[in-house]
Amino acid sequence: MIDPKVTFVVPCYNLAHFLEECVSSILSQSYSDFEVLIMDDCSPDNTPEVAKSFADPRVIHVRNKTNLRHLANYNKGIKLARGEYIWLISADDRLRRPYILEQYVTLMDKRPEVGYVFCPAIELADDHETELLAYSFHGAQDSIFEGRKFLNKLLEGNTVVAASGMVRRECYEKVSLFPLDMPYAGDWYLWCIFALYYDVAYFSEPMVDYRSHNQTMTNLLMKANYNIFRDGIAVLTRIRDKSLIKGEDTIVMKCNDRLDRMITGYVNQIVLCNDNFIKSSVNEFEGLLRDYTLNDRRKLGARFYVQLADYYYCSGETAEARRYYLRALNRDWRLMKVWIKFIFLAFGKLGVHIRTFISDLRRRAAQKKTADMGNSLDSESGKRS
Repeated sequence: MIDPKVTFVVPCYNLAHFLEECVSSILSQSYSDFEVLIMDDCSPDNTPEVAKSFADPRVIHVRNKTNLRHLANYNKGIKLARGEYIWLISADDRLRRPYILEQYVTLMDKRPEVGYVFCPAIELADDHETELLAYSFHGAQDSIFEGRKFLNKLLEGNTVVAASGMVRRECYEKVSLFPLDMPYAGDWYLWCIFALYYDVAYFSEPMVDYRSHNQTMTNLLMKANYNIFRDGIAVLTRIRDKSLIKGEDTIVMKCNDRLDRMITGYVNQIVLCNDNFIKSSVNEFEGLLRDYTLNDRRKLGARFYVQLADYYYCSGETAEARRYYLRALNRDWRLMKVWIKFIFLAFGKLGVHIRTFISDLRRRAAQKKTADMGNSLDSESGKRS
């Protein structure tokens, strides 16, 4: 049997009522050299009946004996795939243009340096298309993005709708499958890590529908109170480590900067709640760090405690600020700025006044520098005119 050019992996769990629409959108493609693997994750609904209703030999129903959960089910489908290109699309999503596969394959055949191709998506709610998912839009022109440049953008957050991406098989084989410990951000990690090694193609026309409903994986994780912050930290630290090995210093710095901002955002989120919640969040954060290397535990922990200490300092709670600065220094004693902050607090009100005075001087100096730059630009503009 000749292997198909493309394999569609269609994971399905309790989505039988959407499955027919999804598979039909695939079967209606103008490019026909593909197979469809319906990955039935031991679904308790009528998925088997719907899967067997397709009178097309390209559609193959694979039912797991036990529920593997979504990421392991994805990986199983990828390993079973025979195609050169693999397109993972959930049973609740659909293709909205019959020529999308033909366009994708033509481009990927011509550009072997491209690891995956994607396009913007339209939100689908209550069986009606609503609006373009703005985060998935990367411009009005079809483009080939240099991988590392695109990765720089991706590190700010996932902008690739999973249902829109077709991946070169070797990306999964040579780089990575879905990491099983990232139930929320596994696809974000893959788009990032693939972009570290390959270029990325983009079609500007939105040719995929992404369905919004209560049973999406994101909503189910939210209902289960899954801490999505954990996955974000995991994505950034792993991409940083891989980039360090490849000598991609710019990416390493970007990851560290994004980690700082992510931790700041997390601290800002928890401090809006009461003290008991802050304390429980501190314990939860410590729990998240147990999966990391000793070096990362020190650095991430130090960043977290400095941010928390700064919050307490600005709130006038110097005792709490002192306590968390000390925790930060216990994680990384080389933080000279933190030592200075801690020493100021050791002098009580006098230290606070001195630190406030120095902060005011720095702020005024920065404002003056900004004003001087503005005056200089105005002066240059006046000379040119």
